[in-house]
Amino acid sequence: MPIVWADDLAGIDWDELSELYRIAPLGNKNPADLAMVFGNSMFRAFANEGGRVVGAGRVLADGRDCAYLCDIAVHPDCQGRGLGRDIVGRLLAHCRGHRKIILYAVPGKEGFYERLGFRRMTTAMAIFEDQAGAFGRGYLTAP
Repeated sequence: MPIVWADDLAGIDWDELSELYRIAPLGNKNPADLAMVFGNSMFRAFANEGGRVVGAGRVLADGRDCAYLCDIAVHPDCQGRGLGRDIVGRLLAHCRGHRKIILYAVPGKEGFYERLGFRRMTTAMAIFEDQAGAFGRGYLTAP
């Protein structure tokens, strides 16, 4: 079945998207929270196949200096078909003209993003709501 692309929020089933993030696996994301964060994002991409959402991603951006790609997810049944690459490509096309484009990867997926042109940063830092959980998942290093 062909992929049908959308970048607007019309018709998004937030419960279905929440399930996608759970099984991708990118964690438990509340449907109402997803509606808020996607609504507050400058750019987004949704991949639909056979009437279901099979991939998604979004970009927080200021329009010129900095863009942050986040929440890139692909349904496990569709992984390995280039869908993640296509989502990132669509989002990067929207980010043209930004001076820097940033993302942080799920541990173990860094190589995927390196193949798409991203390079490791030595100075990135973060504060997480659940610092201990972020450390346990490998997002943070020991102080």
